[in-house]
Amino acid sequence: MSKRNVVAILAFTLVLASSSLAMAQDGSAEEGGLWIFFGIAIACGFAIGVAALGTGLAMGNAINGAVQGVARNPEAGGRVFTMLVMGLAFIESLCIYSFVICIFLILKMPDLQPMLDAIVTSFGG
Repeated sequence: MSKRNVVAILAFTLVLASSSLAMAQDGSAEEGGLWIFFGIAIACGFAIGVAALGTGLAMGNAINGAVQGVARNPEAGGRVFTMLVMGLAFIESLCIYSFVICIFLILKMPDLQPMLDAIVTSFGG
């Protein structure tokens, strides 16, 4: 197994574990500690990053194909443009789904004040 595949599998496992722990908490900072915040932050950051990377690559590939198709057959430009716009909308919807899931995770975050109090008390303040 290549190093790239191992890193991808470990990162995917980290995101699943982080989001699972974050969603399993009942919402109190005392019971879950600060780990719920770390789990949500890691899961959301990684999910949006991967979604943006994937949709960016897919959109670039789609636009490349459309431009090459119009270059070969300029008369089909209107139909190619229509299909390109529809395809780009479907590709972008995948990134929007990831964003919606991250919003759900962020709304699952407990109140910020108990977390700040826990930080202050842990540093002897």
